[in-house]
Amino acid sequence: MSRAPPPTGPPPGATPMPRLAVYALLVCALTVAAAVVSFSRGSWLGVVWVLLAGVSSNMAWFYVRRAKAERDAEREATGATG
Repeated sequence: MSRAPPPTGPPPGATPMPRLAVYALLVCALTVAAAVVSFSRGSWLGVVWVLLAGVSSNMAWFYVRRAKAERDAEREATGATG
């Protein structure tokens, strides 16, 4: 009796997060950690890290929204609903 191989992609109906958005979230998390370390050491350089965290957070949001808009436009063009 043979078994079917396990699914390798996302479940049906789910959409993966855009790669650039994942990278931007990773940068955001790292900059927040750097800001915490800087402030805990008494350095005002943490302000720069906080600003960079804000920029990377906005980039992640932008890439997610852009991917969703492209996906919706593609569905509309093909006439699919859902």
